[in-house]
Amino acid sequence: MTSIGEALVTQLAERGVETVFGIPGVHTVELYRGLAASGIRHVTPRHEQGAGFMADGYARVSGKPGVAFVITGPGLTNTLTPMAQARADSIPMLVVSGVNRLSSLGKGLGCLHELPNQHAMVSTVALVSAQVRQSDDLSSALTKAFLPFSSGRPGPTHVEIPLDVAGGDYVENSVVTETGSQTQLEPDQVSRAQNALEAAKAPVILAGGGSVAAADLVRDLAERLDAPVVQTVNARGVMYDHPLGVPASPSLRAVRDLIEGADVVLAVGTELGPTDYDMYATGSMARMQGLIRIDCCNEQIGRHPAEIGLQGDAGVVLDVLIADLRRKNASTGAGADRAAQTRTAAFEELGQEYQSQVQILDAMRVAAPGSVMVGDSTQPIYAGNLYYDHDRAGGWFNAATGYGALGYAIPAAIGAAIADPGARVICIIGDGGAQFSLPEIMAAVDEKLPIIFVVWNNHGYREIATSMQDVGVTVVGCDPTPPNFEAAALSFGIPHQKCGTDPQAVAAAVTACDGITGPCMIEIEAPVFTPS
Repeated sequence: MTSIGEALVTQLAERGVETVFGIPGVHTVELYRGLAASGIRHVTPRHEQGAGFMADGYARVSGKPGVAFVITGPGLTNTLTPMAQARADSIPMLVVSGVNRLSSLGKGLGCLHELPNQHAMVSTVALVSAQVRQSDDLSSALTKAFLPFSSGRPGPTHVEIPLDVAGGDYVENSVVTETGSQTQLEPDQVSRAQNALEAAKAPVILAGGGSVAAADLVRDLAERLDAPVVQTVNARGVMYDHPLGVPASPSLRAVRDLIEGADVVLAVGTELGPTDYDMYATGSMARMQGLIRIDCCNEQIGRHPAEIGLQGDAGVVLDVLIADLRRKNASTGAGADRAAQTRTAAFEELGQEYQSQVQILDAMRVAAPGSVMVGDSTQPIYAGNLYYDHDRAGGWFNAATGYGALGYAIPAAIGAAIADPGARVICIIGDGGAQFSLPEIMAAVDEKLPIIFVVWNNHGYREIATSMQDVGVTVVGCDPTPPNFEAAALSFGIPHQKCGTDPQAVAAAVTACDGITGPCMIEIEAPVFTPS
């Protein structure tokens, strides 16, 4: 007889799951019973937070939901932070957890890993949290959990299976099928959008993370409209090295001026959130005339006043828009001129220090073309989020926007490398952020993943120290002593190089990693901040 835990693994495999990130525990033993024979790859992180961030990085690169197995109680609470990051960035993630025996739930009996109400707690973060109380619940729970991945705005979902239920007998029942409502585009809305775009004299396109899978269509539309394309952090690479591309933050004054000078703004797959559009916390974002929004979530469209809202997958909607759109005469190059002027002014806004860090990122891109760059909250990432042009759509992402969780980069890079074994993955972390999840590097060692861990070592939390000093607060707590990264690398059994901040030296260090089959580490000795 097949157990419910075994049936879970079988049904995950049937839904296309190929990798699970998890740490086995006494509350998930029965979920592992059928895993070895299922063909699903299991990756063991060193902390459940790592499991969640690995699932996030895997999902971003593969386009499939990342799946994590965690125990009840601390296993699940450790995973809540990655779930919140995934919720903020619309990343499909399924967390499967155990929970105590059904008869004990909510009674405060002092059971191991007990929470007052685990199901209610995770429901505050997950789009769906389903509990399997008997055999008949399994298929419907998985159907509910997978539904947001293909209908509307994706995010984290959760299925919990009580300890005594997971080992129970599974009785085959009719498979529950549930499909999301497929929104039909209203022809009059499409026509209005086409007419507005055709009539626009100075259109601008805002591309968000929801546009990455439709990068070719975004470029096609931009060329037809002669429209500059501003790319948010998660959309970098959509317009790589294109005359109409503006790989700069819409929080910069130059980019705001471009947006405010447009007579029609088309926003594709972007939530217009402040971590992209108001990074400096001014309380406002660029004014947008004739705003047209394309988004898979109708609620999201309604959060900002728009003249026209088109709900649906970005690729589907763009394909419909382009089909009957008359091509503008772009021979004047007006759009390319506006984009070029914005790029120049935006780069100048960065200041010399951030400019030098962008040059380091450029050097790494040239040294490792087509790589996936995964980052944490650290200076080069802040600089790149303001201005950086990547050569792979969806190949630049980090946790310095949205939920903003430190400790993200190392495990997310591991998930990315598993999703695309042929890609070089570059993980950019600060010495402070690295200490949140440094042990996860051993998972990269176990899996023999070709990840370059680039540690920006300025001996502390430079950005926070600067922020404190700028507002007259005495700098306290921003100088945690970093470990000896060379010794750490030696303990991990991986190669280590050290270099300064010269872009060519960094590029040479990246190039030197070419023959290494597993992970390696580059430590960049950055200037140490001394409070004045």
